[in-house]
Amino acid sequence: MTAPLTPQLPITPRTFAQRLSSTPRGARLARHLAVDQLAEWGVPYGSDASEAVAVIVGELAANAVTHGRVPGRDFELRLLLVTGSVRIEVTDTRAELRPPAPGAVPTPRPLEEHGRGLVLVDALADRWEIADREPPGKTVRAEVDLPLRVRRGLSRSSPRPYDD
Repeated sequence: MTAPLTPQLPITPRTFAQRLSSTPRGARLARHLAVDQLAEWGVPYGSDASEAVAVIVGELAANAVTHGRVPGRDFELRLLLVTGSVRIEVTDTRAELRPPAPGAVPTPRPLEEHGRGLVLVDALADRWEIADREPPGKTVRAEVDLPLRVRRGLSRSSPRPYDD
């Protein structure tokens, strides 16, 4: 004897992807788009998760613009709402300049003007990594775990018609 099947709602992965110009304006726009997209998905603006994602996106986008820039090429921001967390991916087209790996990020001296971006990513992300990209380039991925109360709200909310 088999148990009757329980009807289940279809799973719609929630993704957001945008190519942006490799300029300081593109980096700022990436941060604003990320926070707006999280709010659309039900992650409250100003929450710890939203603030952490904003800082991480801002730092990774600034790094893509500053260190990963190839003239005439954009960088890409991708957000994915995966089970229990938000995954951030920032991709640029420069393969030869790789940031230090997680756990190997040097702490800058107190009066240095640069070098704090990945320290912040390392502190705020629950996980992060650097992956090669084909054609040449690299992707820096970071994940921020969502609090249980936010996860519960996301599972109850219906996907928007424009979600991928």
